[in-house]
Amino acid sequence: MTGWVELHRAPARRWAPRRGLAALCAITCLVLAASLLAGCGSFALFGSKTEAPENNDPPDVIYGKADKLVDKGKYGDAARAYEEVDINHPYSQEARRAILMAAYAYYKAGKYDEAISAADRYLTLHPGTQEADLAQNIIGMSYYDRVLDPKRDQTNARKAMVAYDTLLQRYPNSRYAGDAQNRTRILRDLLAASEMTVGRWYLRHNNYLAAINRFRTVVTDYQTTEQAEEALMRLTEAYMALGIVNEAQTAAAVLGHNFPDGKWYSHAYGLLGKRGLQPQEHEGSWITQTWKGDGKPA
Repeated sequence: MTGWVELHRAPARRWAPRRGLAALCAITCLVLAASLLAGCGSFALFGSKTEAPENNDPPDVIYGKADKLVDKGKYGDAARAYEEVDINHPYSQEARRAILMAAYAYYKAGKYDEAISAADRYLTLHPGTQEADLAQNIIGMSYYDRVLDPKRDQTNARKAMVAYDTLLQRYPNSRYAGDAQNRTRILRDLLAASEMTVGRWYLRHNNYLAAINRFRTVVTDYQTTEQAEEALMRLTEAYMALGIVNEAQTAAAVLGHNFPDGKWYSHAYGLLGKRGLQPQEHEGSWITQTWKGDGKPA
């Protein structure tokens, strides 16, 4: 676009013939080419058109057709029909709702990237509308539905967390807030489980520092999940293997304080006992500073 503007604004140069007939032929060819281009409305000089075909139907008619496609379960076709409203009638009353419905239809069709794109467009253009929370929820669901088990990459889980956190922050009274909170809890447990899976692998292969980093993430970021209890025991195990007794004792002490009857505390207590040690909390430990004891990060 910038290049076109620059060409458009550039002053026209005065042409002076240099080679007589050859120059005249060149000009004639240019004129003929321009005529051909003008007569071919669908021809594009720098590539084919990418826009949707122009639809001259009124916006309410196109929107109604899209609604019928949704009723028939033809969500992909419906999404494209809704987009026609936005493309051909961007200033109509139906255009705003059509963007949101396109996002919904794409989601129902399993075309999650397209759903996210349409929902993002809606939030960019109409962030303060009553339906904005629905657009944000569609983004969250589009990531959530692609979440994999803890042994796989968790990129979508993290993006779903961000989307749901955004929904809860911006629209705390939304009808979707309850579902967002429930799914956030599930996602947090999943992400914690993923960290534990990797941490255990490092621990089995005697890569104790890498294992500690994973278990530390669980203790720091996911204290409210079920994984936190085992993470404290694994920290005891890894620190004992490295000979860092103070941290091992602290991990076991915090574990015993919060989960005194759990099997993981029994394991941690036994590990220390083999060295003649007892659980003991040290104030300088990062575990003490991180863990408040009520399940919430410090």
